[in-house]
Amino acid sequence: MGITRGRVRGSALGGVLVLLLAGCTAPDDGGAPAAGPEGVDWAPCLSQEELEEAPEWDGDPEWLETLECGTLTVPLDHADPDGDTVDLALARRPASGDADQRIGSLVVNPGGPGESGVTMLDHPLFDDEVQDAFDLVGFDPRGVGDSEGFACGDWFAMDDARQAVADAGDVTDADLTGLEESARAYADSCAETVGEEFLANMGTVNVVRDLDLIRDALGDERLSYVGFSYGTYIGALYAEMFPENTRALVLDGAVETERPNVEVAADQAEAFQGAWDLFVDECAYAARCPFDGTATADARMGELLERLDADPPTVRGWTVDGDTLLTMVSLQLYDEGTWPELAEVLAALDEDVDGAGLQLERLYDDTFGQEEEGTDDPESSDDPESAEEPGVFEDTEAALTAVNCADRADPTDADVYRDAAQRASAASPYFGADFVWEQLPCAYWVDTEEAPTGFSAPDAPPIIVVGTLGDPATPYTWAEELTDQLDTATLVTYEGAGHTAYGYGMECVDGPVDAYLLDGVVPEPGLSCPAW
Repeated sequence: MGITRGRVRGSALGGVLVLLLAGCTAPDDGGAPAAGPEGVDWAPCLSQEELEEAPEWDGDPEWLETLECGTLTVPLDHADPDGDTVDLALARRPASGDADQRIGSLVVNPGGPGESGVTMLDHPLFDDEVQDAFDLVGFDPRGVGDSEGFACGDWFAMDDARQAVADAGDVTDADLTGLEESARAYADSCAETVGEEFLANMGTVNVVRDLDLIRDALGDERLSYVGFSYGTYIGALYAEMFPENTRALVLDGAVETERPNVEVAADQAEAFQGAWDLFVDECAYAARCPFDGTATADARMGELLERLDADPPTVRGWTVDGDTLLTMVSLQLYDEGTWPELAEVLAALDEDVDGAGLQLERLYDDTFGQEEEGTDDPESSDDPESAEEPGVFEDTEAALTAVNCADRADPTDADVYRDAAQRASAASPYFGADFVWEQLPCAYWVDTEEAPTGFSAPDAPPIIVVGTLGDPATPYTWAEELTDQLDTATLVTYEGAGHTAYGYGMECVDGPVDAYLLDGVVPEPGLSCPAW
């Protein structure tokens, strides 16, 4: 699971594993086409009518009114600049300061892979000083959102195959056959729907090449960039491939860059379990809490999930069974600020499922967003699959899978996934196994240009890595590893929980990072900020 900045710190449902990478060496040529693009023609993103009709939860109308949108055409295959092309969608919030305050553009990426950098700008980002100095620019990476995003395959069939496994810690041969068949069908469908050439060019090396063309089209001599979660890999690889074009890079919620998904899934399972244990510990201080400690919390939660499966309530027209509640819980672990409310909801459900409707409705809205509500009759949806589970967008899952599979050399033996899933389940019974099985389509994916490993970006200017001790999606150890890997990186630590830390109003984090972006002042090594 990557990250969506704004409403929820994480992409909703499925695809929980952020981008991991594998390969051998960086491209010899830096990957840039011989000729740079022309500038972007900007126009208002929303008409006056659209601004007037925008609901309150969709952004501040005064902020939305400042947004400009444009398109940049880039080669599908950067080695063939005269061949097929991809139209990249961009959005910009122009700097609000005087001319003497302005530095240039600050490109942002919310993670995923599969999340939209265009919609990331729907809500204000960063402190006023940063907004004054920079044009904030978001883009949808190739194959995402309005940059020729796509849906393919039957993600729900893979989910059904996972749900059919009676014991995640003991996957039988028959279980494995069902998982293999659904994953292979998904991979084959994506190749047929999108085309092998498009999938082969979905990887991060090409996103980085696109990013350098975006920098050029914006008129910036050097790139200033903030990347969250998967976006940290885009920034780190940019420093390796285009160090001479790099000004400042903030990499918050670092991903692992060296191992295939099937191995890293175990890291994430442990991280989610760690975040769950932190929540259970904090729950004891809430006004209401169903748990009396981490030793018994898993069993107590299991009882609650079984009760929901036996008699699930309905919220916003959606059936909230154990799996749906577990999804909501996992997404709430991304933001420690939501934990008191989560404790209240779980306590209400534990005491009386039927009487917890209002609390459950609030949790549902906070998790999935009002724009993703169901109807009173989900069966009436024009898209039957969309009614199966709230908050799932198959195009997001398709992009996530396509990038993950493009970037790494993954095992092709399903038994390797079975062994890893069983280990992940042992580490985290509620969050573990699915991290592995969601990567099984990569065993059958088309051949791609893999992303490099072992790079250190020795020629890049200073880089800031931000890591959170209790991060459920990108373990803190990954931030330490990326800092050690990049020759010029400095680590800023947030001692709390949640996924990413910069831009949420914590002065100990925001102040030093702002100073770095604005003035190039690198924080002192070892900076560690207490939980707020």
